[in-house]
Amino acid sequence: MSAEQTTFLNIFGEGLDPGNRWMVLKDLVPWDELEQAIDELGDDDRYPAGRPALPARVALGALIIKEALGLTDRETVAQIQENPYLQALLGFASYSSAKPFDASTMVHFRKRLGADLINALNRLVVDQFHSRSGRHKNDPAKSTKDDGDQDDGGTGAGGPASPGAGEGTSAAGDDAANHGTLMLDATCAPADIAHPDDLNLLNHAREITERVIDRCHEACPDSGRKPRTYRRKARAAFLRSSKRKRKTNAQRRSGKRQQLQYIRRNLGHIDRLVSDGTWDLTACGRLLIEQLETVRLVYAQQWEMYRKRVKSVPDRIYSIAQPHVRAIRRSKPGKRFEWGAKVSASYADGFAFIERMQWDAYNETVDLETATAAYRDCHGHYPERILADRIYRTRANRAWCRERGIRLAGIGPGRPFKDPAKRAAIAREAARDEADRQPMEGVFGRGKRRYTLDRIMTKLAGTSETAIAVVFLVMNLMRILSALLRLCATWISCIRTALRRILVADTNFYEAVNHDRFIAGWANGARRLAA
Repeated sequence: MSAEQTTFLNIFGEGLDPGNRWMVLKDLVPWDELEQAIDELGDDDRYPAGRPALPARVALGALIIKEALGLTDRETVAQIQENPYLQALLGFASYSSAKPFDASTMVHFRKRLGADLINALNRLVVDQFHSRSGRHKNDPAKSTKDDGDQDDGGTGAGGPASPGAGEGTSAAGDDAANHGTLMLDATCAPADIAHPDDLNLLNHAREITERVIDRCHEACPDSGRKPRTYRRKARAAFLRSSKRKRKTNAQRRSGKRQQLQYIRRNLGHIDRLVSDGTWDLTACGRLLIEQLETVRLVYAQQWEMYRKRVKSVPDRIYSIAQPHVRAIRRSKPGKRFEWGAKVSASYADGFAFIERMQWDAYNETVDLETATAAYRDCHGHYPERILADRIYRTRANRAWCRERGIRLAGIGPGRPFKDPAKRAAIAREAARDEADRQPMEGVFGRGKRRYTLDRIMTKLAGTSETAIAVVFLVMNLMRILSALLRLCATWISCIRTALRRILVADTNFYEAVNHDRFIAGWANGARRLAA
């Protein structure tokens, strides 16, 4: 038992159990590398005034606890305050019932770490697990195959055998043979916004302009009479239009036109009184000024769509509170669009990584080369095959994989073979590859059902990206933790069986001691030793 575990006492005066999941998880995260990375970023220089920042271990540990338990920021702080194991995970020297930090500090934690640092730590955690478990670089013989990682002996990239493509070696001259399976896919992490509706968006924009006028007039009472906003008539017009169950196109356009006119009138008052020096926008506060600038963009986009009778414009804004959110087209039944960040992820050996995260829609086919290069950096060799959607199977990607001896699964473009036997063999291989690709879908399903990937509650673009990256980090940590706990449970079971046989063989010793209590004590000691 380490010195930290013996000196850390809970409220009952007993030492912490080293076999607890949080104590095991404490040793999986590279805290020293995290502190070093924070120091290289110059974290102290960003906060020159005020109290010093909390340790980076506290910041990352709090985010891990929040995501692992599915809590809110306030509940996360309460759980840390009440649980000594959570405080040990954060690196506290002893238990304290005092509040560790305010819930609003969680926002600063996300800003401080960032998605790039979380993704780098995610790969570092998995690399350390591979090195501890014997999966070393440039040694594919020690690498165990995971979900769907079967040696099916495919030749070429979904077609006939090509020279050097099916021999298991890279055409680039690498000594290590291709081994393993890499899966690629993309999904959307929806943001917590209301369902986009042009009329509701314009009504919200109008209310913000009215709030700005009220704030500025209150701050400058000597500016004269407050401009008229007709807010009651505007509100009544919005309700008449929005409450119609079935609206025609003419009714929709009429409702939008009315709200656009009110917004244009309010913006005109604000610009006129600010330009002549009567009003000072700084009296509204930073948040309201930023929302006013977003309202100007919303008005320009909605007016252009109304005038041109179109339904979309470049970089269209769907939420004033989160103007960075964009619409991501989905091919799912009943869900044509999702509003959030698009995430391209890779999956290999049971672990998932983020390859790209972007708010604007993009074509994920270009991520194949970067994901394969990252796989090579981690394992020391290229994968034997890549399982991906049809969108990844472009001619450029297939040629790139063929040059490196990688089989890009799936039926390629071109005419089918005339030989029925060969055509049937290719179809069977494609069906088997599609079945082996299901763990990739399970990663997104677990992230959206078990964790918070299905609804990102943070509001800023940077904090939302950090929250998404933490989801993938926690999923990998929980997988490593479950593997270690299963190994420990198997070892304890073997010890219990051996001790039971010894006690049964020695009748006198069996009668002298309490059988169940003796076995339980030995098992507890073995569990502590294993931890």
